[in-house]
Amino acid sequence: MKAAYLKKYGPADTAFEIRDGIQPIPKPNQVLISVEAFGLNFADVMARLGLYKAAPPLPAILGYDVVGTISEIGSEVRTLKIGDRVTALTRFGGYAQYAVAENNVVFKIPETLTAGVAVALATQYSTAYFLSHTMANLQENDKVLIHAAAGGVGTALTQMALHKECIVFGTCSSPEKMDYLWKNGVHHPINHKTEDFTEAVRKALGKKGLDAIFDPVGGTSVKKGYRLLGAGGRLFSFGVSSMNQTKSIFGKLRVAYQFGFYHPLQFLSNSKGIVGINILKVGEANPEKLSRAMEAVVQMTEEGILKPHVGGEFSVDNLAEAHAFLESRKSMGKIVVKW
Repeated sequence: MKAAYLKKYGPADTAFEIRDGIQPIPKPNQVLISVEAFGLNFADVMARLGLYKAAPPLPAILGYDVVGTISEIGSEVRTLKIGDRVTALTRFGGYAQYAVAENNVVFKIPETLTAGVAVALATQYSTAYFLSHTMANLQENDKVLIHAAAGGVGTALTQMALHKECIVFGTCSSPEKMDYLWKNGVHHPINHKTEDFTEAVRKALGKKGLDAIFDPVGGTSVKKGYRLLGAGGRLFSFGVSSMNQTKSIFGKLRVAYQFGFYHPLQFLSNSKGIVGINILKVGEANPEKLSRAMEAVVQMTEEGILKPHVGGEFSVDNLAEAHAFLESRKSMGKIVVKW
């Protein structure tokens, strides 16, 4: 089979090479998928830069989500069959013509569902569901701030918060993304390049605090966001995209320092807190939680509640271009790469 290998860390145009690889063999509780397309996630960018500790050693096949057709099933798989079109979480190995996935994070999808929408459901929408429904348990009229609201997870979180009838603030970095946020239903779009998000939130809410913040940026964003929380508020940190803006070890340490320092007594006395989410760790320890999330988002999409946005489609021959586009922060929604 062909696979796109990460051969060295660094810029997208020199990092990857398409070469022959060994087709994986599914274990008893796995399926083998003939991959139609795979999705890109910001964790892929971090892995390409050598900043993602969970990534396999070089040369590595990245990829967390795929869409395709089951070509082989393990001996213990009962709910899926050869020929089913599915979307799945792969935990690496997705940048290949064939990939294996645990059967409990593989879901049948209709032929009418596009590849881009399918892979968005597997990672971005499942992550957003776990954050908004399982961890945050958003309620009607909750005041919610979503950072990077034009991205894949941000788009999904916005739609889920609106479905819960929350009041939604969303940050982005350009006038084009401001338009995108308006169209996606964000009540208070904020261009953080031209306006301090803390001032924008305080102007809108006065002395009231936020009930939930979803932050994939990290650094000072977390520190400033924590101060915006009201009693009972929670900040969910699920990424450190600000880390890729610096190359030096001192820059990375500075970003870590910018998170701030906290003590449980602070959380107790102020009745607010910070929760860190690594969706890969959740999937490893509690795959049934991701399974429930995937099942829910597939159903909500079929019902028209969720409407994933595909922000770019690329051929695998243009993988470097796709990576560079995602890293540029100009993309909106999900990026998909097709074989």
